[in-house]
Amino acid sequence: MSKHVLEAVRDLLPTFRERADEAEKLRQVPDASVKALEETGFFRMLQPQRFDGLESDPVDFFTAVKEIASADGSTGWISSVLGVHPWQVALFPDEAQQAVWGSDTATRLSSSYAPTGKATLSDGGYTLSGKWSFSSGSGHASWVLLGGLVFNEDGNVVDFKTFLVPRDDYEILDVWNVVGLRGTGSNDIVVDDVFVPAAFTLSMSDTGRCFGPGQEQNIADLYKLPFHSLFTTTISSPIVGIATGAYAEHVDMQQKRVRAAYLGEKASSDPFAAVRIAKAGSEIDAAWALLMNNIREEQAHVAKAEKIPLQLRLKVRRDQVLGTQRAIDAIDALFEASGGRALAEGTYLQRAWRDAHAGRVHAANDPERALKMFGDLEFGHKIDPGMY
Repeated sequence: MSKHVLEAVRDLLPTFRERADEAEKLRQVPDASVKALEETGFFRMLQPQRFDGLESDPVDFFTAVKEIASADGSTGWISSVLGVHPWQVALFPDEAQQAVWGSDTATRLSSSYAPTGKATLSDGGYTLSGKWSFSSGSGHASWVLLGGLVFNEDGNVVDFKTFLVPRDDYEILDVWNVVGLRGTGSNDIVVDDVFVPAAFTLSMSDTGRCFGPGQEQNIADLYKLPFHSLFTTTISSPIVGIATGAYAEHVDMQQKRVRAAYLGEKASSDPFAAVRIAKAGSEIDAAWALLMNNIREEQAHVAKAEKIPLQLRLKVRRDQVLGTQRAIDAIDALFEASGGRALAEGTYLQRAWRDAHAGRVHAANDPERALKMFGDLEFGHKIDPGMY
């Protein structure tokens, strides 16, 4: 089934590229594009089969994301983010899964995981309040996943949870006025004293150890992978896709470009231009190969019912943050060598440059923390729980 989704997604790429300007003007991906993706089955790739999902190989999911982002960064970004959320919902208690998909298996969810909200213990659940930023694709979703710290009666933090909240219980603030990834509609979410039943929450300490109550119903190996491995790859994959599109655009432009300052020399005849694309292409390929190879290694451990080694989980994070940097370095090199015409509004390269750098500032792409964790483990130091 994943093969058919990939083929259908590839058929849509020219349309996504044509709508890139529209997405920027709207500051969110056009509804027609989301609907078209829904019809391919893309949003069901990581959804449980018992709710009409495909339970696809995550490598196929990330490959589809990369393809979409190669046509338009904003469309690729929200596709990745909205598309990965069914995986986490599958870890929630069955009551929550039924609430999300029981009457409509096409339900979509956005998110904002930074624990900027506050939850207090209530009878049978929690009372949640706060404001969360950067909820990409929120205009295309009817539920949201929110990170929040849980406080007891003494005001002490007792847990860090993800809270599942329906659309009627939150407000979307239209604040997304930015220079990159303009079409992602990454607006703010506001919740004011909303009761969230315990069954609609998931402890990050559980997900950190690859556990969730929903594994009782959703037994596929897919749902035994580490949360942070999948979710950080969700952020890097569209950036590698943007770089892939930038590479193709640059090569096409250089084959047509004549350099007036160099007596009409064809840009493609410049030996330095050939070296640049060789280096850029290698960086993009290396980024992608490491990202996918690491996911494959984790899958191999799960298939053998083995605990995934901490070193591998930190290797995933190491190569994920460096993969993002490799992709951006490649885009920078290509953009710098593309000439003044690449600056024109509406061109792919200037948008790719803006979108990739916008994606770089996501918390998942913070290189120092991820690299320090890996290095500390190699040196035998204690590793504090974090994004691994």
